[in-house]
Amino acid sequence: MPKQKAIHICAQCGHETVKWFGQCPGCGEWNTLQEAGFREQGIGSKSGGAKGVLRSPQRLEEISSEGEHRYDTGLGELNRVCGGGLVRGSLLLLSGDPGIGKSTLLLQICQSMGQELEILYISGEESAHQLKLRAARLGVDAQGLSVLCETDAQSVAETIRTLKPQLVLIDSIQTMQISELSSSPGSVTQVRESTNLFLRTSKAMNIPCILVGHVNKDGNIAGPKVLEHIVDAVLYFEGERHLSYRILRAVKNRYGSTNEIGVFEMGDSGLREVENPSEMLLSGRADGTSGSCVACVLEGSRPLLAEVQTLVSETGFGNPRRMVNGFDASRMNMLIAVLEKRCGGHGHSQMPSMFFGNMDAYLNIAGGLKLDEPACDLPVALALVSGFLDLPIAKDLLAFGEIGLGGELRAVSGCEQRLREAARLGFGRCIIPRHNFKSLKNKQYGDLIVLPAGNLAEAMRLTGLGGQ
Repeated sequence: MPKQKAIHICAQCGHETVKWFGQCPGCGEWNTLQEAGFREQGIGSKSGGAKGVLRSPQRLEEISSEGEHRYDTGLGELNRVCGGGLVRGSLLLLSGDPGIGKSTLLLQICQSMGQELEILYISGEESAHQLKLRAARLGVDAQGLSVLCETDAQSVAETIRTLKPQLVLIDSIQTMQISELSSSPGSVTQVRESTNLFLRTSKAMNIPCILVGHVNKDGNIAGPKVLEHIVDAVLYFEGERHLSYRILRAVKNRYGSTNEIGVFEMGDSGLREVENPSEMLLSGRADGTSGSCVACVLEGSRPLLAEVQTLVSETGFGNPRRMVNGFDASRMNMLIAVLEKRCGGHGHSQMPSMFFGNMDAYLNIAGGLKLDEPACDLPVALALVSGFLDLPIAKDLLAFGEIGLGGELRAVSGCEQRLREAARLGFGRCIIPRHNFKSLKNKQYGDLIVLPAGNLAEAMRLTGLGGQ
């Protein structure tokens, strides 16, 4: 009779080991090894395993790339993030915080695609009656939608092979389990093996499948890290629960770019697409307020305009406070150091002296957007100077550019796309790095005046914040 030994699996990387360790030998994380049932010794060994059928390799030039078909989801923002639609045989993982709108998005996909396709909705968290009530609230009445409330992954896979739907939605992967495994639902082993089962079923039948994944308290997808390597695309649904806007972002996509984002607005009747997010992010912007500057970021092929807000005031503590929302706090501290050293009167007799050592600095990106592009350095620095001097920046001015430690402005990509978006929204002036200005083929963008600057001090003078 074969012996059985307990195995331990890392919750982060999926590394398997017989012994328990405080630190995972695979990824080096601490306290991530969890006991996951038993493994029989002597079965499927290297020498005694059954031999499979040998397959002949194919040359790349002999493989046909024709026949790729994408389904239109009916949501243009989702199509953009997926790279043009859902690819047949693809496995997608949709993740996000609780209550962010994942299940709502799935039902709206059912409404738009269920008019022509057969869709199977697998629910492991809600009953059929609950799904019916939510579908009625969202106005979902697609004829091709079938609902199955089941948590056994093998039964779900058998149902898919029997019904042969054209789209499968599983909500959620953490509720699925394989009865042959001794671990509980949501464990590392159950999540990994269930995902592998749905992957094989999806690929064999050429059916696109969307899995809903929960997140842990750190904001990462619950389950082993290998789960993200198994699927073809990983989509994150982001946004503040107290704000109505949601951002759909791809962090992995084998069929398209990972730089695209989709913007939605949550309402009483579900998610509504925001086709012009720049106007949405700039709505309600105050006029004549210090500490505000407009930034232009590039998300994939889409330029977005967002307002950077800062508040600089005298501190009441021994150490000044630095509070950041939607931007890298370390990056802001670096920009403050550059302002003090390069633009704070050191060799610049006409520049105002700036010392943030006794000032609290607060930074916020309006609309809940997260800016992580180097092109945001210049508008953040200008907003900090505006807040420090309590001088407003003109409402029709925006800026973008990367700032080096020497105070110089470095070129960024997509300059022409950013300028066209600024001109379309009616801005009058735009400060850009001098190197970008030299490489522009077209120097005129409607009524927009392009102002080149070589360093941060020159950019401050162009905004009226520095010396003449």
